[in-house]
Amino acid sequence: MNPFDEIAVEEAVRMKEKKLASEVIAVSCGPAQAQETLRTALAMGVDRGIHVEVSGPEYETLQPIHVSKILSKLAQDEKADIVILGKQAIDDDSNQTAQMTAALLDWPQGVFASKVEKGASDLTVTREIDGGLETIKIKLPAVLSADLRLNEPRYATLPNIMKAKKKPIKKVSPKDLGVDTAARIEVVSVEDPPTRQAGVIVPDVDTLIAKLKESGHV
Repeated sequence: MNPFDEIAVEEAVRMKEKKLASEVIAVSCGPAQAQETLRTALAMGVDRGIHVEVSGPEYETLQPIHVSKILSKLAQDEKADIVILGKQAIDDDSNQTAQMTAALLDWPQGVFASKVEKGASDLTVTREIDGGLETIKIKLPAVLSADLRLNEPRYATLPNIMKAKKKPIKKVSPKDLGVDTAARIEVVSVEDPPTRQAGVIVPDVDTLIAKLKESGHV
């Protein structure tokens, strides 16, 4: 579980502890190892998990649009009021899934959330933007994405880790949900950036100018 997803799980569990939510469901898309991530979420206080099993070549080409379609279908099936995601992955930094999930559901979104307050039928979300903080009010149901300062995730205690082993994890496939996971993007190539030459220390300005002339910079 990446740090932003941990923060999203923590926020959902806190909502339940405050009696603002009746049930928390964690979802993970991936091979069999994804169940370990779900068990971590269950140990943090999540009630049950859904493992969308995606493995082999299908997993290698799984993209944010596929995950968004899966989450939007599950949100409808589970009659969810709030979908909370981490703001971005930490491998490809896509930062697309929350926004596309909101679009597919036609729900309002509060992304990069650093504070969430629940009203009677709405949420007040303080979100981080380039110029500082923006506060918005959105109606429920809604999609949120967690920023780094939203909360401090708890550590799973040993008793809760043991309890998590007995909590249910439902297994489904994208096909069960009617989601086509055919690749939408083809990776043509992945290359390292060119190697930079090592710098040198010169004794004086004249030598520096000579070096710059040699390399064609002046």
